[in-house]
Amino acid sequence: MYLISMKEAIENKKLFTLDHHDALMPYLRRINSTNTKTYASRTLLLLQNDGTLKPLAIELSLPHPQGDHHGAVSKVFTPAENGVEGSVWQLAKAYAAVNDSGYHQLVSHWLDTHAVIEPFVIATNRQLSVLHPIYKLLHPHFRDTMNINALARQILINAGGVLENTVFPAKYAMEMSAVIYKNWVFTEQALPADLLKRGVAEPDASQPHGIKLLIEDYPYAVDGLEIWAAIETWVKEYCSFYYPRDHLIQGDNELQSWWEELRNVGHGDKRDEPWWPEMQTRAELVQTCTIIIWVASALHAAVNFGQYPYAGYLPNRPTVSRRFMPEPGTPEYAELEKNPDLAFLKTITAQLQTLLGVSLIEILSRHSTDEVYLGQRDTPEWTLDNEPLAAFERFGNRLLEIENRILEMNNDKRWKNRVGAVKVPYTLLYPNTSDYSREGGLTGKGIPNSVSI
Repeated sequence: MYLISMKEAIENKKLFTLDHHDALMPYLRRINSTNTKTYASRTLLLLQNDGTLKPLAIELSLPHPQGDHHGAVSKVFTPAENGVEGSVWQLAKAYAAVNDSGYHQLVSHWLDTHAVIEPFVIATNRQLSVLHPIYKLLHPHFRDTMNINALARQILINAGGVLENTVFPAKYAMEMSAVIYKNWVFTEQALPADLLKRGVAEPDASQPHGIKLLIEDYPYAVDGLEIWAAIETWVKEYCSFYYPRDHLIQGDNELQSWWEELRNVGHGDKRDEPWWPEMQTRAELVQTCTIIIWVASALHAAVNFGQYPYAGYLPNRPTVSRRFMPEPGTPEYAELEKNPDLAFLKTITAQLQTLLGVSLIEILSRHSTDEVYLGQRDTPEWTLDNEPLAAFERFGNRLLEIENRILEMNNDKRWKNRVGAVKVPYTLLYPNTSDYSREGGLTGKGIPNSVSI
């Protein structure tokens, strides 16, 4: 076995952290005043020679009983397989999974796709005529979004709704996601920028996408960068036809009104942020439209349609923890020693919550029978201009090439993370542009044009 020191691991960029500590800690006292009893977690992972990540330690933190100015009270747990130590490690992983599943549903899914796309939908419909080229470009990516978000506000994210009853922040769910939104930056929603920010890539001009992945076998990033580049090329070719010179963008009153509303009204709380594109050049227009399409299509597909395949077995992906880690000398610890499975089930999501939660993610993971995938249009006569039609055809053909590449990589035994320990191929960013069957269902693959479920 090859041993590596912590210093070597850091220097060789092999250490990664799944960090939910800072996002959750400000809310932990209030969250733990409900039926939920949980921690703010950090999980330390080591990138191994076979490309997989191995957990080295899990830190579970609680607010200090004498006040936040004393910092956090933290305990660190390390892997074990046998005896009560193995059962404690299983519980530590469960608490980390609770954090991750709640953050995923509230932030990665609801906030970063459903919620953030709304201002773009509204401003586009208010400021751009249906004949405007940017309206025609973006319109397919807004299909049914306002409808599904309105429905979510009625039954899912409302006070006392399904989400509050199935994920750990309970009644603090929406407040927590709203506070996390304060750190949202539009330009960081571009996939390359997101990967750099999260420390899983570094700049490298010699690479096709301008960045080098630190985890080479990272299916979301590998497939995502191909999809991102295809969208960017399509948007650039489309916008170049209608805006061959920057001054045409500056003089487009509809486009400028659209951007003014997006900045000053749709994002009024962030109107003065320095990172907003000025919308004076074609490059800024291409960047903006690429991000919008990426978020509405591929990003949402990646965080939504795998929920049931990857999280449908709740003991592997609990959404709530109902009691704290047992302490030695307590009845709970004795129960953990005697019957670890029973102790585990008493800790994680309760049976009724499990049934409700699994039913929800099964519905969310289904593709509709009238799905329109990336690279498809529901009306072939969306424009009469030949060059945009030709560019769109090239876009579709590139997505078909990506489909074949994904299937080839999933069958290549070098890439362990593409199928995982349970041999489930990663197809969440398989575009499915080739599918016109309109069958839908729990396929585990396909990138719809819009956030519509």
